[in-house]
Amino acid sequence: METRILGKTGLEVSLIGFGGIPIQRCKQWEVDEIVENLIEEGVNFIDTARSYTNSEKMLGEALENWGRENFYLATKTPKLSYDDVLADVKTSLSELQTDSIDLYQFHNAKTMAAYETIMGPNGGYAALVECKEKGLIQHIGITSHSYEVLDRALDEDKFETIQFPYNIVENRGASLFEKAKLKNIGVIIMKPLAGGAFMNPNYALRWVAENPNISVLIPGMDSVKQVLENAVVGNNFVPLSEKERHTLESDANALGKTFCRRCGYCAPCSQGIDIPMQFIVEGYYRRYDLEEWALDRYRSFSSNASDCIECGECEPRCPYNLPIREMLKKTRELFDPLV
Repeated sequence: METRILGKTGLEVSLIGFGGIPIQRCKQWEVDEIVENLIEEGVNFIDTARSYTNSEKMLGEALENWGRENFYLATKTPKLSYDDVLADVKTSLSELQTDSIDLYQFHNAKTMAAYETIMGPNGGYAALVECKEKGLIQHIGITSHSYEVLDRALDEDKFETIQFPYNIVENRGASLFEKAKLKNIGVIIMKPLAGGAFMNPNYALRWVAENPNISVLIPGMDSVKQVLENAVVGNNFVPLSEKERHTLESDANALGKTFCRRCGYCAPCSQGIDIPMQFIVEGYYRRYDLEEWALDRYRSFSSNASDCIECGECEPRCPYNLPIREMLKKTRELFDPLV
C-alpha cells in the first residue's frame, strides 16, 4: 500500500483510508470482517464521527478484536463549545475502546460564525488543545464543505489537518490543498467517489490520488468487496491513461448537470431552506442506503424541500447552473410520503 505523510502530524498513512459513515447499516460481524480485510490490504487510517450513530461503537468492538495498534484512528465532533466538545471526546474514547485518539476533528464547520465560535472564548478548540495536552488525543483537525472556512483555517494555521470533499466533479479544493502543502498541513479527502455517484470508482479514486498535495482518501465502505476494490488503487497505483481519463470526464460531465457541489452560493433562501443539505441527505438515502438516518436528518430541518415556493431566486446564483427548483421537487417527492 502506498503511504503518504499526513502533514505536520508526521503520521505515515495509507493512500486509501476507510470512511466509516456507511457501516451504520452493518452488523457487528460484518464490521469485524471489514476491519480484518483493511489490515490485510494495508489500510491503516480509519475515519468516523460522533454523528455516525453506532459507527464508533462498532469500530471499537472490531478494533478490540483485531488490534487498535494496526490503525491511525480519526473521529469528529459536530459540537462547537468547550463543554460539549470535551464531552464528545470522552464519549468517543469510550465507544472506540481506546485510551487515545490519533486525530480529533471538528465536523463540518459550516459557516464563519461556527468557526469563530470554535476558536473563540469557551470554544471547542480550547477543549481539544487541553485533551491533546493530556494525551487523550494526539492531533487536531477540521472538516468542512466550505472553501472559505478552510481557507481561513489554513491562514490561521491552528490545525494539523483539513478534510474537504474532492473529486472530478467537486474539484474546487485543489488550490486549498496547494496552500495546505506549503504549510505542511495534512489533507484528507472525503467524497472521493461523490457519494457513490461515479460509474467507475477505480478511475475516480485514481483521479484524486494523482494530486500530490493529498495525503489520504477516505471513501465510505460497508463491505469487504468495497475494501478490496478500493485498496487496489493504493496497492497498485498507476495514473489514468488518456482513454480512462476521457471515460471519467464523460461520466463527470453527465453527472455535473444535476450534482450539487455544496458551495452554498445559492443562499440565502427566502424560506430558510439549507439547499445543499437537502441534496446531501437525499444522496445518503438513495446512494448509501441510509434510509432511516437520512429521513431523521430531513425531519430535523426547520425548513426543507417541501417549503420551496419555486421563486427561483437561488438559480441565478448557482455557478454551475443547476436546475435547483426541479432538484428540490425530486427531493420533496422522495421524502414527503415518508415524513
